[in-house]
Amino acid sequence: NVSRTPTSARAVLWFTGLSGSGKSTLANATSSALVDSYKIPSYVLDGDNVRHGLCSDLGFSPVDRTENIRRIGEVAALMSDAGSVVCTAFVSPYRKDREDVRSIMCRKKNGERDISPSQDDKKFVEIYCDADLASCEGRDTKGLYKMARAGKIKDFTGIGSPYEEPEEPDLVVKTGGERSVEECLQYILDYLKEKGIIDKRVKNK
Repeated sequence: NVSRTPTSARAVLWFTGLSGSGKSTLANATSSALVDSYKIPSYVLDGDNVRHGLCSDLGFSPVDRTENIRRIGEVAALMSDAGSVVCTAFVSPYRKDREDVRSIMCRKKNGERDISPSQDDKKFVEIYCDADLASCEGRDTKGLYKMARAGKIKDFTGIGSPYEEPEEPDLVVKTGGERSVEECLQYILDYLKEKGIIDKRVKNK
């Protein structure tokens, strides 16, 4: 059992998009703003802290990708239930997997629905980092696209494996160079204020 104050924020912000689309950058910036400016407990889950531990036994086949996202969803749900806003940054290429995570967030321990459908957007927020393949490949800070093009990485999303764009994401952030990181962050915070996840009266520092 978890004791919460009435103002406890509980949500999972699910950043999805191609590799290099800015997911981790925005997830970390959002989490830092929540902690520093809004005094809201927040944590970032991404490939760096998940793939080397919780999901170290998984590869990148479609089955393993699905299991990877399921595990992340379960962990994020537990952390959110403890009163944190969890920012996840994963390609999560399949629509069904992302919808399954939304379902995890909206159920009780006995499998019944925890909240009404109208309140889904306060518990799970799918944020699509919208940058096209050319923009992401042009950044390629880790050289992953180059290796994928050379055949050194199989099933790399966008090259050897598909990315299914969200059909109805909660929020679309243009990250292909149209906006600065600061502008993207403010856009996200404004959305969270509108949805009542964070306090409108507090200004971001």
